Amino acid sequence: MATTNRSFAQALWDFFCSLKLTISLLISLALTSIIGTILPQGKLPPEYVASISPVKLQIYSKLGFFDMYHSWWFILLLYVFSVNLICCSIKRLPHVFKFISEPNLVLGESQRNGFSLKQDLKITASLDKGREALAEFLGKEFGLPVVTEQDGEYHLFAQKNAWCRLGVYVVHLSILVIFVGAILGSLFGYKGFAAIVEGTGISSIQTNSGAEIPLGFEVRCEKFNVTFYDSGAPKEFKSILTVLENGQPVKGLTNVRVVVNEPLSYKGFTFYQSSYGQATESSDHTFSVQARAGGFSDHLTLRDGQATVLKDGTTFKLLETTPDIRQFMPNFSGPAARIEVTQKGGVPQTYIVFKDFPDANAQRGDALQVVYEGSNAKMYTGLQVAKDPGVWVVWLGCTLMVCGLFIAFFMSHKRVWIVVSKGYARMYGNASKNQAAFQMQFEELSDKFKNLKI
Repeated sequence: MATTNRSFAQALWDFFCSLKLTISLLISLALTSIIGTILPQGKLPPEYVASISPVKLQIYSKLGFFDMYHSWWFILLLYVFSVNLICCSIKRLPHVFKFISEPNLVLGESQRNGFSLKQDLKITASLDKGREALAEFLGKEFGLPVVTEQDGEYHLFAQKNAWCRLGVYVVHLSILVIFVGAILGSLFGYKGFAAIVEGTGISSIQTNSGAEIPLGFEVRCEKFNVTFYDSGAPKEFKSILTVLENGQPVKGLTNVRVVVNEPLSYKGFTFYQSSYGQATESSDHTFSVQARAGGFSDHLTLRDGQATVLKDGTTFKLLETTPDIRQFMPNFSGPAARIEVTQKGGVPQTYIVFKDFPDANAQRGDALQVVYEGSNAKMYTGLQVAKDPGVWVVWLGCTLMVCGLFIAFFMSHKRVWIVVSKGYARMYGNASKNQAAFQMQFEELSDKFKNLKI
């Protein structure tokens, strides 16, 4: 019974220490990340829902593809990968640590034959004086040596950057730290949305799951602005935001410009510019109307679809408005309105009048000169809001990873031995990686070594 338990435990240990498991998990995480990139995450856009079949939508939803990074199976992959890294490190780290802390100070005959980098030196001085001179030389040119006497010989050993062999374990640790940050963000973080009308503020947000989360402070939209390309597509939309605590603006967070890829962050919340729109469906629009032949002028305030009768009996009706006419008429831009004018006893005529091009309005030559003066409609800014308490843990992990990769790939453990016997000395060298670069360093050291007069 004990043998069976021991065999199962050993098999389980070998499974989690397996390199094949590591590769399989890395491939699985890469594939799932591709899915999370291709498929929309969080609240689905209506146009996407309409573009796929109900069966696919149901399958993807049950598999958690639309919130993949919070799904149980993705978290499970992270847990298993973390256990795999820990087991691999536990299995190999003691050997590496022993290699660093207990270096091979004495070279046997078989070991000496395995070195490709070596240099001989004849010594005329006594063995002790030769050892002292070579110890001083090695300490000055490479590193302070450890001197060991064995079988009538002195073995001088010096090393550099022995700790760089731990670089790969720094990378392992960084991955675990990143996973911890990701899990913290998954368990305690959330994403939400806030729509703020110009001139107003909000003190809470609605998460993607529908819950309302208080911010603990207020965010006010001072102004919203949008510019367009000639094609009519939005070029840039930006919000001017102010953060308030207890009704007072926070220093340094007044009239902050927020655009796409330039968010506002405060107390762990990050506000991203994501959308915009008109705050109210119906708003008042103002027009100035003047009879071209003289006689009367008037100011009208109407809503879409509303009509009024002018002093001369003409019926004036507002059909529709647009905040930018460019998408319909590329030669013009800015707000415009489509109106219907019916003179008393006449036939209805439809015109487009502009806010920013009064000369175009005047050039029509009709009996009434109409100018669209604008509306009192307010815009709202749509902000994506995220809180991720694990973000700083992830950044710490990324910093550790950069350091670990630098150590693992750009630093090497360099070792030099000098074996001193009566009338003779031989120097050996070895590096854990980048042997070509170390060979050049060893050749420079060899030139000085063979020219010593001892």
